[in-house]
Amino acid sequence: MPLSSPPPADDFALLHASTRHAPDRSRWTVLWMMGLAVLIVSAVVALGWYLNRYESEEEERRQGADAQWLEQSVQFHFRRLESDVAQLARQAALGRAASGGDAVGDHSDPLADESSAGLLLRAPGVVTARAWLAEEGSSSGDVAVWQADAMGGDANQQALQTLEDVARGLRRASYAGPMQRADGASTDRLWLAVPYFDGTHMAGVYVVQLAMRAAVDALLPPWFARKQGVRLVVDGDQTSPAAAPRQPAPYRTVMNLPGADLLLEVVPQGPQAPAVPRVFFLVALMFLLGMLAALAALRRDFAKRQQVQQRLEAEVALRTAMERSVSIGMRAWDMDGRILYVNNAFCSMLGYAGEELRGARAPMPYWPAEQAAQLSALHASVMRQGTQPQGTEAQFRHRDGHLVDVLIHEAPLTAADGTQIGWMSSVLDISERKRAQRLAASQQEKLEASARLVAVGEVASTLAHELNQPLGALASFANGLVNRLQRGSVSQGELAAVAQRMARLAERAGGVTQRVNAFARRRELNLQRLDLVPLVRRAAHSAQDAGPATLQLSLPPGPVWVQGDELLLEHLVHNLCSNALDWARRGERPPQVQVRLEPSAHDAQQVCLEVADNGPGVAQDARGRIFDAFYSTKEGGMGMGLAICRSIAEAHHGRILVQADAALGGALFIAELPLAGPHIVATP
Repeated sequence: MPLSSPPPADDFALLHASTRHAPDRSRWTVLWMMGLAVLIVSAVVALGWYLNRYESEEEERRQGADAQWLEQSVQFHFRRLESDVAQLARQAALGRAASGGDAVGDHSDPLADESSAGLLLRAPGVVTARAWLAEEGSSSGDVAVWQADAMGGDANQQALQTLEDVARGLRRASYAGPMQRADGASTDRLWLAVPYFDGTHMAGVYVVQLAMRAAVDALLPPWFARKQGVRLVVDGDQTSPAAAPRQPAPYRTVMNLPGADLLLEVVPQGPQAPAVPRVFFLVALMFLLGMLAALAALRRDFAKRQQVQQRLEAEVALRTAMERSVSIGMRAWDMDGRILYVNNAFCSMLGYAGEELRGARAPMPYWPAEQAAQLSALHASVMRQGTQPQGTEAQFRHRDGHLVDVLIHEAPLTAADGTQIGWMSSVLDISERKRAQRLAASQQEKLEASARLVAVGEVASTLAHELNQPLGALASFANGLVNRLQRGSVSQGELAAVAQRMARLAERAGGVTQRVNAFARRRELNLQRLDLVPLVRRAAHSAQDAGPATLQLSLPPGPVWVQGDELLLEHLVHNLCSNALDWARRGERPPQVQVRLEPSAHDAQQVCLEVADNGPGVAQDARGRIFDAFYSTKEGGMGMGLAICRSIAEAHHGRILVQADAALGGALFIAELPLAGPHIVATP
């Protein structure tokens, strides 16, 4: 399976830098591979050197064999030629050619036509002249050619004279030459002389002129000529043709002709080395190169495996460090529900050792006995489909007996080919969170009880604050009516007017009771989409009791839609207007109150309800506490009116604040409320 470099998804360079060097076994493996590569290269070099030496030795041996064969062949054929010429000398001495004329001169010698004659005598162009030089009597044959060479120069004359002397004195065949031309240039012509003795008396000498180049060509068989070229070296010529590149050098062999200084130069034609060793060398070289390539591939694969091993070690070190530092329990199990792996955090969470949990099956040792059935069903469900994204809450029992609340998330555990082999669980200890939730629930219950008590106090204080004036007015009207009835000074019309006035005061007290009741139930607001303009106009008119001149309205001509509770918003406007009218009467100028409804200057999605008066205003140090409950700057005030206004504004996601009004000089209360978009539908 080929290895590939891992994708650079994570940077483990720092971990790689801190890992140890390759172990001894890896170093020995690398050294062994390098040694094997050196051995293979040495084997290739040694094999090439051996083959070259073998070819050189084989070439030398072949040259020696060829030279020996050529020398023996030359000696054999020239000895045969000497024998044939001796036969001709005997025939000439016995006078066999006398009857038919000069046998030597007309070349009708019967020996030349016989198949028993040697190769050199039979080959055309080898014997160019022949003559019988008799001691007594007349000579015959090509005597003129002999005489012409003898007269060709001192060298020729001396060589031929030496030839005759050797033939007479030593009584054997002798050679002379090569002959020279008149200009001193050497030729390939050679004279062979064979004496004939009749007893002790020499009858004469039979001489033949030989064309040595033709003789050499006649001597070489076709198989030798195909492999090597032979050149006649005449008169001690030491020059040789230059060998072609990568061609064997020529070599020379002596012809061993007594009296003649001739050499044969052999020039090999083409490569003479046998092909079989080269083929075997090429095959061996291919195998050795293949081994080198395999070693290179193995070295590359080994380097990649080392990189992968180092990366794996780095990742294992990182995973081990993460496993030690993480506080979340990790658990892996197979498709049969058998635990495969647990980390230290999981073991610490439940007080069990990893060896005790690995390999365990349901029911698990950490399942509470009273919840075994429930956890078994949960376990089966997880084995089928895993957990939901929000996880599953359960309770495990610690080894010491206490319960541990956990949140479990499951993810498929897959093999490298994507096949699911089990599930991987992350188990989070939420015992502290559960304890905090229970504590928060308990605190919430206490807060709700306190809130109910506060609401009761707010209702009581609000009723006392709001009903004080109408009830006091009712009491005044009732006492006055009783006094006038006792005196009999009240008419029927005056009685009806007083009764109507008392009815309005009672209706006002009832409205106050309804608004306060609705405010006490502010967590159940009756939100609806309503127009703020008529609501402000209606609440402002109900708040004024000193004539319309004291309260001025500045309202937009069009509707201003908000999302709110009508009763609570009327209470807000009524309280602000009543408070402004009350403080306006405390000023030195005639009381004046302005109610303005304008868009917010800093937020286009809000509307500002501004209530300004010309009273003494709110001191700077009191503005931070004026909306606090039970804080009042009015003598005899309860301090609940503005606190209720702030609660109503905040219940509608708005706010209320106080400033100094630039126009009237008194206090300016601003209630900011969010506008209702056109898509908001009123809720019942």
